[in-house]
Amino acid sequence: MPTIEELAEELAALRIRVETSESILQIHALKARYADLVDRRFSKGEVVDQDTLARIAREIADLFTPHAVWDGGPGLGVATGRAAIIERLERPTLTFSRHLFVKPIIEVKGDHASATWDLLCPCQRQDGASFWMSGSEADRYVRVDGSWLHESMTLTSFFMAPAADGFGTIFS
Repeated sequence: MPTIEELAEELAALRIRVETSESILQIHALKARYADLVDRRFSKGEVVDQDTLARIAREIADLFTPHAVWDGGPGLGVATGRAAIIERLERPTLTFSRHLFVKPIIEVKGDHASATWDLLCPCQRQDGASFWMSGSEADRYVRVDGSWLHESMTLTSFFMAPAADGFGTIFS
């Protein structure tokens, strides 16, 4: 029969496991929300209207801490702070994207976490050329008032391969 002290230790360990598991699920949801919002900037192969685009950019920035770093790499640039993130995301370089984040490796330590995600993203440039983009994102997160936010997000692109027939037919 376990002692009260042993049961207390087991309960404390279970609490940490549950909190860590819940944090990982919340970080999954945060990344899914980010991907959904980034892709909502486009509709039927075109950028949405300016008011909608501004609203979406603000919603994306709210997923980051006030001084977070959004690093899109050499092709997309770096934005530091929510205002700069909004400004950057109000100027899309594409007319279509579908961000598919897979294979997350998430590590939680108290109110801080880090993750790497593989990214596969069909996308279309403003000139109509369609591509498959592959890369990874290295993220840092912090829990603020019970909610997880991006502290930094860094994209590393592996390749952009042309999609021979384009994605135009799906917008018809």
